[in-house]
Amino acid sequence: MEARAILKNSPFPERKMRLLADVVRNKPVAEALNILSLHKKKLYASYLYRLIRSAVANWEGKYGEDAPVDIDDLYIKEIRVDKGRVLKRWQTAPRGMPRPIRKRFSHITVVVAPMTPVPVSEETENTETEE
Repeated sequence: MEARAILKNSPFPERKMRLLADVVRNKPVAEALNILSLHKKKLYASYLYRLIRSAVANWEGKYGEDAPVDIDDLYIKEIRVDKGRVLKRWQTAPRGMPRPIRKRFSHITVVVAPMTPVPVSEETENTETEE
């Protein structure tokens, strides 16, 4: 049981976002949100903060009232920052020579899951053994 949120074409380089993603990986959601709200890289942290909240909202939407686990018991199971598109621009350098500028983007995926394993109902166990 897990829920995910994906942000495509984040306007930040993947190398810089990975540094921030490593800080909150495998932490409880409440602790990760607290870390991001106080982090010194405010702009990067705000994007990651909203993405984690979106994953928690997806958890609520997916399981709602029937959720076997409370939202406070969720942790960040996986956070992945992949390379996105690269915009290539040119800027003039000394003597009129062109110099390349690469504007890098990234794709970020956050997966939240419960910290404790979810118990399987007896009905599910009985149907699996009958087959």
